[in-house]
Amino acid sequence: MSTPPRTPSSTHRPLHDGWTLTAVSEGVRIAGVPAAVPGCVHTDLLAAGLIEDPYLDDNENRLAWIGRTGWDYETTFTWAGDGHERTDLVCQGLDTVATVVLNGVEVGRTANQHRSYRFAVRELLREGENTLRVRFTAPYAYAEAQRAALGARPGAYAEPYPFIRKMACNFGWDWGPTLVTAGIWRPIGLESWSGARLASVRPLVHGDGRVEAHVVVERALSGPDAPLVVSAEVAGTAVRVRLAPGECEAVPALRVPQPRLWWPCGYGEQHRYELTVRLDDGTGRAGAAAGAGRGGAAGRNDAAAGAGQGGPADGAGVVWRRWIGFRDVRLDRTGDGFTVVVNGVPVFVRGVNWIPDDCFPARVTRERLAGRFGQALGANVNLLRVWGGGLYESEDFYDLADELGLLIWQDFPFACAAYPEEEPFATEVAAEAREQVARLVWRPSLVLWCGNNENLEGYADWGWQEQLGGRSWGGGFYHDLLPRLVAELDPTRPYWPGSPYSGAPDLPPNDPARGTIHIWDVWNREDYTRYAAYTPRFVAEFGFQGPPAYATLRRAVSGALAADAPGVLHHQKAIDGNAKLLRGLGAHLPPPRDFDDWHYLTQLNQARAVTFGVERFRALAPHCMGTIVWQLNDCWPVISWAAVDGDGRRKPLWYALRRAYADRLLTVRDGAVAVVNDTAEPWAGHLELARLDLAGRVLGTHTVRVEAAPRSVATVPLPEVVAVPGDPAAELLAARLDGHRVLRFFAEDPQVAFPVAAYDARVTPSGDGLDVTVTARTLVRDLALFPDRLDPDAVVDDMLVTLLPGESVTFHVTTGRELDPAALTTRPVLRCVNE
Repeated sequence: MSTPPRTPSSTHRPLHDGWTLTAVSEGVRIAGVPAAVPGCVHTDLLAAGLIEDPYLDDNENRLAWIGRTGWDYETTFTWAGDGHERTDLVCQGLDTVATVVLNGVEVGRTANQHRSYRFAVRELLREGENTLRVRFTAPYAYAEAQRAALGARPGAYAEPYPFIRKMACNFGWDWGPTLVTAGIWRPIGLESWSGARLASVRPLVHGDGRVEAHVVVERALSGPDAPLVVSAEVAGTAVRVRLAPGECEAVPALRVPQPRLWWPCGYGEQHRYELTVRLDDGTGRAGAAAGAGRGGAAGRNDAAAGAGQGGPADGAGVVWRRWIGFRDVRLDRTGDGFTVVVNGVPVFVRGVNWIPDDCFPARVTRERLAGRFGQALGANVNLLRVWGGGLYESEDFYDLADELGLLIWQDFPFACAAYPEEEPFATEVAAEAREQVARLVWRPSLVLWCGNNENLEGYADWGWQEQLGGRSWGGGFYHDLLPRLVAELDPTRPYWPGSPYSGAPDLPPNDPARGTIHIWDVWNREDYTRYAAYTPRFVAEFGFQGPPAYATLRRAVSGALAADAPGVLHHQKAIDGNAKLLRGLGAHLPPPRDFDDWHYLTQLNQARAVTFGVERFRALAPHCMGTIVWQLNDCWPVISWAAVDGDGRRKPLWYALRRAYADRLLTVRDGAVAVVNDTAEPWAGHLELARLDLAGRVLGTHTVRVEAAPRSVATVPLPEVVAVPGDPAAELLAARLDGHRVLRFFAEDPQVAFPVAAYDARVTPSGDGLDVTVTARTLVRDLALFPDRLDPDAVVDDMLVTLLPGESVTFHVTTGRELDPAALTTRPVLRCVNE
C-alpha cells in the first residue's frame, strides 16, 4: 500500500444528484419522488405535481401534514479511493432534525437549521456504489415533544417554534404562511484531505489596516506529526507562522499601510482587498483546495470547497480566500442615543427590515438577491436589518452587501417568544452562535449583532413573567451567552441585546428616549399622525400595511378580487388586517367605492403613513439617528407592510420611500420647513415659500436664504403669510429649494375642495417601452400609474406625483408588449385622488 501524501491538500465532491424523497410517517404514501438538493420537501412535492402551489389561493391550508411527516432523502453514488488520508461528509445546511446514515451506519444527528456539520466517513466508504440517507424527523413532532418536556412558553403565535432551532417564520407570521419545511437546504458533499486542513479562519479586520487571522488547523493524525506553516497575504503584505508538530492554532497578523477604506453607500467607495490564508508543509507546497475562492476583478467571495456556512465545517481545504474591507464601526451611546459610527463618521441609518425572501430559501438565487438589493438601493436605503425570525443569510447575501455598501444589522434568530435555555438548546445556541459569528466576522458590511427581536419587550411588557412562572425565557442568551461569544470571537463590532432595548436590563425596553424602539401603536390602534408624538433616538421597526401589486394579487387569487373575498382574505395574515386598512384611511382619504378604489387608496395610504414617519424622524437628526422601516420584502404574495411585494413588484410605498430617503429632503411639519441634508456637501440656496389656491394662483410668498451643513438638518419657521390659510379647504403650501419641491395641503383630502381632475395624456413609444405624459389642466393629486394591470411584466419609473395646473410629468413604462393607450391612461390603470 502506498503511503498517503503528507503535503496538505484537499478535494471536494458535491453530492447533489440522484436524490429521492420518501415519506416515513404512517398514512402518507409517497415514495421515490425525485428530490432537488439543495431544496426542501415542499418544492420537491410541487415539482412532482403531488401538491398545489402553496402560495396560490388557500392551498396552504391543505399542506399542514407536510410538517407533521417524517421524510427520507436518499441517494447512491460511486466511490473510488482517491489517495487522501481523510474524507468528511460536509453538510452545510440540514433542516432540521436529521439522522445521517451512510451505507447503513449512522454517522451523526442534527437538530439545528442554523448550523453546518462535518462527519468523518472515510472508513465507511466502499469502492463502487454507496448509499447516503438523511432521515428528517417531523418538525412538529420534535418541537412539541420539547415543549411538553420543558413546559410551554408564551409567544406571539400558538406554534412551537421556540422549541426547535429553525427559521421561526416557517410556522407562520402576520405576513407569512405556515409552511413547515424539511430538507437538505444547503449544499452537501464529500471533502477528502491529507496532512492537515484549515478547520477555521477567523480574520479580525481593522480600519487602520491590521488583520489578525485566527486560524485553527485540523491534522489527519494517520502518521507522525509534521511541522506546518500558515501564511496570510493581503495587498502585497504577507506573513508566515510556523506550527510545530502537534500545534493546531496560529494567528498570522499583518498590517497594510494606508489602506483605502470600505464605506457605506453614500459615504464613499467600497474598497476591498483579497485576503488569502494558506496552509503548507513549510516547503511552500500546498495541494489544491477544491473550489478555492476565484476572487479576481469581480471581487466575489467563493468559499473553498463550496462551504457556504463556514466555521467548523467550512471545508476550506488548504487555501481560504475572501474579499475583506478595512473599516471600523462602533455604537455611540452618548446621551442614551443610538448612533452607528463607521470610520469615525456618524451614519444616519435609512434602513429597511429584511425577512427571508422565500419560505423555501433554496429558491433564493444570487440573481434574485441582486434584484432585491437593487430595489433597496433604488429606494435610497443604506441598511438592511436581518430580522430575528428568519435566518443567517447566504454567502451571496453578504457578498452583495459588501460589494454595494449596504450595511447589515444581524439579529440572532430569536423572535417574539420566550425561548428555553435548558438543554439541548443551550448547547445548540452556543454552537450556532460560535459558527455564525466566526463565519461573518470579516464582513465589512456587518455593523451590528443584535440578540433578538422583541423578546426583551415581551418579557417586560406583554405579561410573560406571570405565564412563565419562573421558567427560563432566553434572557441568559441575550445578556450573557451571546455578548460573551461576540466579545470573544468578534471584538471588531458592537453587540446589542435586543430590539427594542433601552440600554440596560432594568429600564423599560421600548422607551423612546433611549436606545432603539419599535412603534406599533400606529397601525394597530392609532392614526399615523401619532408618529409626530414620538421624539425617539432610533426607530428599528415601524410600518403600515398595503396590498400587493394588482398582478401579484391576481396571480395568487383565482376567484373574485374584492377586499372581503375569501381568496383575498387568505392572503391577509394580520389580525383584523383589512379592517385596520380601512380604519387607517381615517380622515386622510375618501372611503373606497369598489375594489379598484380599495386597492389604490390603501396602497396610497401606506405610502403616506410611512412617509410621514420617516420625514418626522429624519427631521429630528441628530437626536434621532436612524429609521428601519418594516419591511422591504415579502416571502409570498400577501397584503403586508412590504415596499416590494412577494412577486418582486414595487408597491407605491417603494416610490414614496425613495423620496423620503433621498439624500436631500424638504419636509413641512409643525409650522416649519426642515431642510435635511444627508450628503458630504453643504446644501445652500434660497428657500422659496408660497401659499397657493387650488388653481395655482399665488396668495402669499416668502423667500429666505438657508444653508444646511453636511450631514445636518436646518429648520426654517414658516412666516404667517404662508403658514396661515384664508380657507384651509382651498389652499396649499409650496416649498422649493434647489430643484426640490414639496407641497402640503392645509386640510385632509376629503375636506379639500378639489376640482374634478382634468388633464391631457399622451402615449409615445420610447426605448424599451412607452412614455406616458400627463399635462394637468387642474390640480391633480397623487397621480399613479399601474401598468401591471395590462401587462404583469410592465414597470413604471415613478408614481404618486401631484401636479399643479399647467404642469406635466412623463412616466416611463417598461413593457415587452403592445399596450392600449386608451387603457393605459384611464381608470383603473391611471389614478388620482380627485379623479
